[in-house]
Amino acid sequence: MAEKMGILGRKLGMTRIFADNGVVVPVTVIEAGPCPVTQIKTNEKDGYNAVQIGLTPAREKHVSKPMRGHFAKAGTGFFRHLREIRLAGAPEYQPGQNFTVEMFAAGEVVKVTGASIGKGYQGRMRRWNFAGSKDSHGCEKVHRNNGSIGNNTLPGHVFKGRKMAGHWGNETVTEMGLLIVGVRPADNVILVKGSVPGPKNGLVLIRKQ
Repeated sequence: MAEKMGILGRKLGMTRIFADNGVVVPVTVIEAGPCPVTQIKTNEKDGYNAVQIGLTPAREKHVSKPMRGHFAKAGTGFFRHLREIRLAGAPEYQPGQNFTVEMFAAGEVVKVTGASIGKGYQGRMRRWNFAGSKDSHGCEKVHRNNGSIGNNTLPGHVFKGRKMAGHWGNETVTEMGLLIVGVRPADNVILVKGSVPGPKNGLVLIRKQ
């Protein structure tokens, strides 16, 4: 799926700012870029159009030998994080070109993709907001029990998709329609109204919508 251009960043946390009319605006502070272009992919050579960008410089000893060769072609140095952004048309960028927060402006609407906060293994009540059994008469040791998960003879198995206990969180989530309320190029910072997925210092991808 083709996307508009974006930039990688880290979620620093949340704070608030005051608008010109004095209204308090809750914002998420994201430190984004600079992100150099490490590879260009074209439909003729790779089967699709995309731009690969990097974030967070790395030391050479922390990079595998194949990745050293990959970075050597781009001549951009070594990076810990790489992301591809697919494009509808042929890329107009060159390896080594830097993407900074200046590609965004206050008032623009963006979408932010990140990994949600992991909650570990959770039961059905917390994971799916089940009510549980009543705490009064008639219930013993089943207050948070799963309850019935299917029939015995027919169908003789549990259907896929049944809401049960399991791992919760740490999934890729995209928040749409987020408003940029401020861009600070000197600090490589973007202020986005509202919350974005992930914990503090979590990696996020900001794309134009």
